[in-house]
Amino acid sequence: MKKLFFIIFIIPFSAVRGQTKNVENNITGVQVGLFGIDLYDEFRLSEKTTLRAEASLFPAIWGGEIYTKTGFAFYPALTLEPRFYYNLSRRFEKEKRTENNSANYFSLQFRYIPDWFVISNSTDLNPANQIQFIPTFGIRRTFGKNFNYEFNVGFGYGTTVGYENNISSGILDLGMKIGYDF
Repeated sequence: MKKLFFIIFIIPFSAVRGQTKNVENNITGVQVGLFGIDLYDEFRLSEKTTLRAEASLFPAIWGGEIYTKTGFAFYPALTLEPRFYYNLSRRFEKEKRTENNSANYFSLQFRYIPDWFVISNSTDLNPANQIQFIPTFGIRRTFGKNFNYEFNVGFGYGTTVGYENNISSGILDLGMKIGYDF
């Protein structure tokens, strides 16, 4: 009877789906959202900290009465983002999912937007080299086996670089993404 109790109740709950209270060693994936598509690799730096390297394509759209036609563009961006996952231990203790860094985080995005190319229906676009620094708060959750969704919000500083009269301003960063981890 004890063996039957052990098999039925203890074994299924002893392996909590590969859960850990520390960040994963390495996560590679792709995410798509309203504000672009990202290919990323996230490396573990410490128990609660990672470094996310990301290559993105961001969309832009314009139109209305001021413009002669509705336009769209996609432009590239490269981001390095140290992340601190602050509630992994608490989620683990409450037996909530923590795999693939399923937790809340604070981060600082260092983003470079180069003037390499633009995919657009307009031929007269000249993108500017930009650098952005954005402190961010985010929520990352895993569902299914390898799927995830992420929400983040941040406000920081951005400037153009390499021009005679560089332009600086505040940068609002909003993200709503769904993705897959390989």
